[in-house]
Amino acid sequence: MKEKLPGMETAEPLTSIEEYIFEPIKGYPMLNWKGKRPFRSTQYFPAQLKENHGEPVKGWMNEIYWGDNLQVMSHLLKKYRRKVQLIYIDPPFDSKAEYKKKISLKGKIIENDHSAFEEKQYSDIWTNDEYLQFMYERIILMKELLADEGSIYVHTDYRKAHHIQCILDEIFGENKIQNEIVWCYRGMAVSTSHYVRRHDNILFYAKTRNNIFNWIDIAEEFTETTKEKYKHFDENGRRFRLHGRNITGSPIQNITDCDIKWLKSNPELVRVDYLDEKEGVKPRDWIVEDYINIWSSERVNYPTQKPEFLLERIIKASSNPGDLVFDCFMGSGTTQAVAMKLGRRFIGADINLGAIQITTKRLINIAKELNERQNEGQQMSLGEEEKKIDTYYTGFSVYNVNNYDIFRNPVEAKELLIEALEIQPLPGNTVYDGEKDGRMVKIMPVNRIATRADLNDLITNFDYKAFEKQEAKNPGKPVESLLLVCMGHEPDLKAVLQSQVKFKLDIEIVDILRDRSELQFKRDSEAEVKISKGKLEIKKFYPMNLLHKLSIARGKVDDWRELAESVMIDWNYDGSVFEPAVVDVPGKNDLVQGKYDVPEDAGTIRVKITDLLSESLEVEVSNG
Repeated sequence: MKEKLPGMETAEPLTSIEEYIFEPIKGYPMLNWKGKRPFRSTQYFPAQLKENHGEPVKGWMNEIYWGDNLQVMSHLLKKYRRKVQLIYIDPPFDSKAEYKKKISLKGKIIENDHSAFEEKQYSDIWTNDEYLQFMYERIILMKELLADEGSIYVHTDYRKAHHIQCILDEIFGENKIQNEIVWCYRGMAVSTSHYVRRHDNILFYAKTRNNIFNWIDIAEEFTETTKEKYKHFDENGRRFRLHGRNITGSPIQNITDCDIKWLKSNPELVRVDYLDEKEGVKPRDWIVEDYINIWSSERVNYPTQKPEFLLERIIKASSNPGDLVFDCFMGSGTTQAVAMKLGRRFIGADINLGAIQITTKRLINIAKELNERQNEGQQMSLGEEEKKIDTYYTGFSVYNVNNYDIFRNPVEAKELLIEALEIQPLPGNTVYDGEKDGRMVKIMPVNRIATRADLNDLITNFDYKAFEKQEAKNPGKPVESLLLVCMGHEPDLKAVLQSQVKFKLDIEIVDILRDRSELQFKRDSEAEVKISKGKLEIKKFYPMNLLHKLSIARGKVDDWRELAESVMIDWNYDGSVFEPAVVDVPGKNDLVQGKYDVPEDAGTIRVKITDLLSESLEVEVSNG
């Protein structure tokens, strides 16, 4: 009989996402913003399984998704509605910043003045109130995924904490907030106009009053003052103090070693109080702990990476071993890493392919260490007071949801399209991205199919007063000529846009996948892979995008391994799902091996080489 994991009994899977209507939002007060739209239902988006790492544990494989988290959650609803015990998210803060990752050559044998550069990872710049609508729709979906005993933690800061709290009040109900947790940290900062900003806000909400909260698991250490009261130690090193009375019956104020001997010989007069039997100090709603330092082995060089201690505290408090943890703004994968170490199952998602690659590498290393420790009968403990963990869920799968590997980095996508299509950019315009041949250009989502819902922002922000003037001036003629640029789209997109606007529009759609397939948005990588005398050897590897950004010519590459982040090999590729048996993921400054023993039972061999930009080249090699 198949074991039923925690949370599996809470709700039956949905047969149709489109027919399911979310519960009406009943919480108050409500936050209003320009273009606020109700979000009552969504559509199902299929997922494509791309990779498997490790084996299922008790029938479970953790899941990592590359795609827009709105569509990922719409996909997950069909199977996981009301089955997630804990959601933690570290979403954009609307910080008006573009976050970059420093890319450096490994080893640096290659002689070049540009051995390092910074690459945009994601942008946290929003216009109008699109940020609030963005978060509103996603939090509604998160509530649908949460189990009745589930909790959600939203990590934010002073910029949007007040807005996010209003949205959470509206969706969950203002009586569902459990805490606003303040995380204080040190850092270099100088300000002459305000107090130095050195804390983040984490909003903690429960779906019902029956939420999981294991406060004992995160109880704080006793103060030195308390420890001084327990100044005696027994033969096992346990701290204790004695409560006793002397022969007259008066309490002993200052117990000495002589008193201890006398009291122990008169057990009816003594009570032994052990420090480790006390429950501990209940955790407070503020934390003082620094960010990850630059020398930490935990650091993966990802902007906005959060430290493991923070996620350890949250996951221990609001979930139990075997529970399901979800983070759809995954970033460097800290939530998933800590969940794996603490014996929780997990699902993660991110729109940035670099985040997917970094998380995959990180989880592979943790799974390897966990499996080695389990084989030796050891625990992988993050804390001294940790509950015993019997099962670690180390296997995971990687999926795509409605995502195309044309733009690896969505931050650069608009810039590339504007240049490739010769669009005249309009800096500062909150409605359009540019102008081309007399048409106002709107670039739709660049890493998925454009849907009717993607038109809402455009419809909301049209200048209708200008439309009225244009119509009065030229009755019966279009008030605006539009060019929508998209990566595939629903067939009725043009008709839907026209039906939602009472003014006549001249609409043209450019589908990059269909109409301009000759456009090259990234340079293909090249590799030479050979099999000889029972060994597979990667002789050459030229990641063209990376070489271009480093201004390195192919002829200057003496050791291609300086450009590689990892090598993975599936010795028996089935033509669909990549399941690597060789996982060569070296440390920060180490190089991949580049030469591997071929097993005797090898069939169709597929090699995946990932460069420092997190771009991957997959090639098949004939064996014999």
